Amino acid sequence: MPLPPERTLVIVPAWNESRNVGNTVREILDQSAEYDVLVVDDGSTDGTAQFAREAGARVLVLPFNMGVGGAMRTGFTYAQRHGYHRAIQVDADGQHNPRDIPDVIAGLSHADISIGARFADVGEYQAKGPRRWAMVFLAGVISRVARTRLTDVTSGFRAANRRAIDQYVRYYPAEYLGDTVDSLVSAIHSGLTVTQVPVAMRARAHGKPSQNPVGATIYLLRSVFALTLALMRGRRRAGEVSA
Repeated sequence: MPLPPERTLVIVPAWNESRNVGNTVREILDQSAEYDVLVVDDGSTDGTAQFAREAGARVLVLPFNMGVGGAMRTGFTYAQRHGYHRAIQVDADGQHNPRDIPDVIAGLSHADISIGARFADVGEYQAKGPRRWAMVFLAGVISRVARTRLTDVTSGFRAANRRAIDQYVRYYPAEYLGDTVDSLVSAIHSGLTVTQVPVAMRARAHGKPSQNPVGATIYLLRSVFALTLALMRGRRRAGEVSA
């Protein structure tokens, strides 16, 4: 039996997020009865899957850690096979506010992919030094590719319509920044449109993100390398489609 078009699949990739995932799932489900939450346990070694189920989520457990890209491709495959017309990624760590889900989804009214953007004059999220430089550089280049202004192309808080879901099932890379930059460039080269919606990010509920000067510099260098590969792949794939 086909799903009603108003149902939305909320995909939550999670790796060792037992302290955060339960509250995240409950927050999402409290927002709307039209949300179905799918937690993709990315090879966790703690109780992530158990806490997610207890909170009311459907859970898929990957046998080993595949990274966010592998987890999200699994989630999009689930969405396609179960007939969802739209899906949205919400991270398990609590930084994405479930209250913003309707706003991000609303962007799908005029685009195939809608990004919840951190650097769009809303909220107090800050990135400094090389990490910020990398984000600005990536956004500038991909904005030209997409022919629209984008300020936060590394945000994982993004929604996809049915066309984008199908594209992500065909190609959603798992390597570094592949789940954000490469997947976005490939989607654009495949003819999909992108928009962004300003959102305010929250502090991580438990645990600490790995940000330090050395890590930020490495992020900058790897970002440039990842974008170069993404553009090369995107052009090649676009050529294959047109051929």
